[in-house]
Amino acid sequence: MDEKKSYKSWTISDEFWEKVKDVIPDTGTKRDPNKVYQNKPGQGRKALPARDVLEGVLYVLRTGIQWKAVPKAYGSGSSLHRYFQAWAKAGFFRKIWGMGLTEYDEIKGIGWDWQSGDGCMVKAPLAREAVGPNPTDRGKNGDKTKRFGR
Repeated sequence: MDEKKSYKSWTISDEFWEKVKDVIPDTGTKRDPNKVYQNKPGQGRKALPARDVLEGVLYVLRTGIQWKAVPKAYGSGSSLHRYFQAWAKAGFFRKIWGMGLTEYDEIKGIGWDWQSGDGCMVKAPLAREAVGPNPTDRGKNGDKTKRFGR
């Protein structure tokens, strides 16, 4: 059995591939004229097929698996990571995200007028001066902070 077939649920559809294949950046296939190379043009590793790379990168992003643990059917983890970094730097993932939003907006519509903000809860560094000590700490003896090295 083909190793890639066992990961079929992680492959991208032909429809998706047709939409994104033309926006994949050309990374690393051209030689830098300012660099001195040991090997002649055409030697060395061949570039991985872009579709396999995209499937491998999406496999890592969807499963949370480590780059080095990615199935060899997609290529080596270090190669996939190198492509991922180059594509991210070139804005590829932002571009396909925008393409997806545009398509979704055309099909379903996005309520652009309604927005929500996402926040997080953090300690307010100056709150104690404004409100006083925490009520749960009142009347307790001693200092409850840990001090290392003292």
